[in-house]
This record gives sequence, structure tokens and C-alpha cells, in this order.
Amino acid sequence: MVCLGNICRSPMAHGILLHKISKLKSDWEIDSAGTSGYHQGELPDRRAIACMKRHGIDITYQRSRPITVGDLSYYDRIFVMDRSNLHDVCEMAGTEAELEKISLIMGAVDEQHPEDVPDPWYSTGEQGFETVYEMLDRATDKLIEKYVPE
Repeated sequence: MVCLGNICRSPMAHGILLHKISKLKSDWEIDSAGTSGYHQGELPDRRAIACMKRHGIDITYQRSRPITVGDLSYYDRIFVMDRSNLHDVCEMAGTEAELEKISLIMGAVDEQHPEDVPDPWYSTGEQGFETVYEMLDRATDKLIEKYVPE
């Protein structure tokens, strides 16, 4: 899961998907990163932590880190939150196989017209984070439908 600073959207996506996958007893390895190193080593945004806590998910074990070229070869799928992240991560890809792994997370909900997940960092109050939670909740359900064998 990738966003700009790895303190709002991608930690939320990481936490939601890990929470759901662990209930299914699946052995996925899930991580998150940012296209920048602005917040390297920091906890997720306090508003993201609070939003996730309201939904019964703890993300305080996560620390911000920048995405690396090695991540593109290591992970099977790279989900980004918006078109700017998509551009930045695609620029890092060294092979066609790496490029094929990268996609907008909301493409899981609407492949033809995927929305960008808005950055709630700029929002005042909790509603921006709640909106992001709802979007990522839908997207992670679709990822599980697509990738978890029945």
C-alpha cells in the first residue's frame, strides 16, 4: 500500500487489509510505504490512528518509510492511493513485470473508472479520515474477493 507520506492512507489500507486477512487465517505479507521520506520513522497521523481505533483496528505498530526499488521486485502487488502516487511508483519500475504489479487501489472497486483516495491529511476534523476508511474498506473487500481462494 503506497501513498505520499505513509502516515494516513497507506497505513489505513495496510491496517484494514491485515485485519481482514488475519481473520481469514491467510498468510499474506502486507506492508505500506510512501513516495516521500518526509515522515520516515513516524507513527501514522493521530487522526488516522483514532479513525482506525473507532473501527477496532490498531495501526500504532506501523512506522512511515519510503518505498524502495526492492519493494517493486519483492511484493506481488503494489496498490497506490492516487494518480500522483501511481506516476511516482511507475517511474521507479525497472521492468515491465514490475509495472504490471502497480495499480490504483480503487481499481479493485471500479476497474474502468477508479477514483483517487483523497489525502485526508489536509482535512479538518474526522470526516476526511472516515471517508478514506469507507473507501478503503470497500477496496480491501474487493481485493480479498479477487485474491483469496475459496
